[in-house]
Amino acid sequence: MVFLAPVPTFIRIIKKKSTEDFQSLPYLVALFSSMLWLYYALLQKDTILLVTINSFGCVIETAYIAIYIVYATKESRVSTTKLLISVNVGLLSLILLLTHFLVDGPLRVQVLGWLCVVVSVCVFAAPLNILKQVVRTKSVEFMPFTLSFFLTLSAVMWFAYGLFLKDLCVALPNVLGFILGLLQMLLYGIYRNAQKVNEKSKPSSADNLRSIVILSALGASEIHPVDAEPDVNGGAEEHGQTEDEKNMEASHDKLQSNECAV
Repeated sequence: MVFLAPVPTFIRIIKKKSTEDFQSLPYLVALFSSMLWLYYALLQKDTILLVTINSFGCVIETAYIAIYIVYATKESRVSTTKLLISVNVGLLSLILLLTHFLVDGPLRVQVLGWLCVVVSVCVFAAPLNILKQVVRTKSVEFMPFTLSFFLTLSAVMWFAYGLFLKDLCVALPNVLGFILGLLQMLLYGIYRNAQKVNEKSKPSSADNLRSIVILSALGASEIHPVDAEPDVNGGAEEHGQTEDEKNMEASHDKLQSNECAV
């Protein structure tokens, strides 16, 4: 469920064809963690659950990152690609080589286990990089609640699983994961309604127009008289046309009187 929690986020990204302010770091760290835990599980016995879950995690996180790169801006695409190559390819290869050639037997499992602990803590802390933005903008739009919730729930279950296997490397990071998950959900609860309140407090364009109309109606209107300047040319033309019409009528009357006399 943790790996499927970001599905609504990526459905939104595909529909809008934009990653908006979502960040790729949580998915890059999750992919790195799944790869490292898969290698750790393959070195031990009776860890079929770790193998299957982290194999699925590698596939789904790779799909998320691919979608993110497709719809990200040029700057985000470049930075995501650089992190993917440097961390998920370069750093993972270095860890595999060092643990394979420098340590052997139980020591290799122990070293790799503590590396998994560090990476797991980073997985839980990865969504925290957006908390500054949440506090600053008082909006949780780009901090998915489902991811925080299922990370917290997963931490509880993996902690129980680690205790059952008596594996400190599995149980220990999930204590911190549980605390960080609760912190994220607490912030979500605090700022969940802040955006709605801000939207309600903003007057709409119709309200603005109504306020202007009311203010204009109630306010003191000032009317400045404007002297109308007569159009001299137009008046002259109109006067000239009137005199011509009078002369034509006079000549027509004379013509009619002459005809009557005849």
